[in-house]
Amino acid sequence: MIVIVDYGMGNLRSVEKAFERCGFHVRVTDSPREVVHAEKLVLPGVGAFQDAMDGLRQRGLIEPVIHGIRSGKPFLGICLGLQLLFSKGYEDGEHEGLNIISGKVVRFAFPGGGTNGKLKIPHIGWNQISFRKEHIPILDNVPGNAYMYFVHSYYVCPDDESVIATETEYGGRFTSMIWHKNIFATQFHPEKSQEYGLAILKNFGNL
Repeated sequence: MIVIVDYGMGNLRSVEKAFERCGFHVRVTDSPREVVHAEKLVLPGVGAFQDAMDGLRQRGLIEPVIHGIRSGKPFLGICLGLQLLFSKGYEDGEHEGLNIISGKVVRFAFPGGGTNGKLKIPHIGWNQISFRKEHIPILDNVPGNAYMYFVHSYYVCPDDESVIATETEYGGRFTSMIWHKNIFATQFHPEKSQEYGLAILKNFGNL
């Protein structure tokens, strides 16, 4: 069963409905026991880094999530669920993440608040992804330069660039997806990205 981890940070229902549309049975839960026994894990989320870590901690979900990832279960992080994998986040101070992927999460910074007055924070809307790796399993049937839907003010900076699966341009190139062994995580929202986003969820469900 695909388990969507509920740690109180929103957008769970849209992810659940997207998987169901792809034909998969999913369960949204905040139960550590159900997370431990899941076949696949999905960690979505929108909101603040530290609030999310607090939500995981208060529900006793940090160890089950880490154990699930390290045991080799297919894992999909979405938006904040990508960022939480990293060592540290710098939103309203410095905060510890799950430290599954070495690196940091930082805020977009543009001179004068934007580039030529055009780029705003948060980065909201459709933007293209470009592949940094070949044969990414969950990107089967997704073309290079496909458009995905983004909503974020922070982005990840992996210490090891070999984990970067796709990049996106927004005042410079940033990591929009990582892939490392059983770990897949996107800064964009596949559940909101129409045909190609649903293809990603279907590919993950079929792993």
